Amino acid sequence: MNLKGYESAYPHQLSGGMQQRVAIARAYALDPDVLLMDEPFGALDAQTRVVMQEELVKLARKNPRTVLFITHAVEEAVYLSDRVVIMAAKPGRVKEILDIKTVRTEKNWDQHSRIEDVMDLESFVHLRTRIWKSLREEHAGVEH
Repeated sequence: MNLKGYESAYPHQLSGGMQQRVAIARAYALDPDVLLMDEPFGALDAQTRVVMQEELVKLARKNPRTVLFITHAVEEAVYLSDRVVIMAAKPGRVKEILDIKTVRTEKNWDQHSRIEDVMDLESFVHLRTRIWKSLREEHAGVEH
């Protein structure tokens, strides 16, 4: 988890990103069938958030798990997911499910090691835009 040198550190001595690494390692160590991650990077600064997203992708490639990852960050959802489930506002229901894995595989996103390289790909931009349009439609429907 890239925490070499901090084996004896107390939690309060770790940065937010380091604490998140420990939390992810702790969850993975239990070897669950499904791992629930509810906004795990929400409290991190932008740079640490990106590093953690990249670390999670590396970890998932080495040690695959089924993860239910909840986020309000569209780019994060597209980058980390095999599928994105868009929820309707009222009542809470599934509005749409997008297959990200097929696009990621067809467009070979995994050849890129940095998130910014993936985010520049036309296929990524298309998916991000599609999700934003769906969310805007949902928001507009709630306002009226």
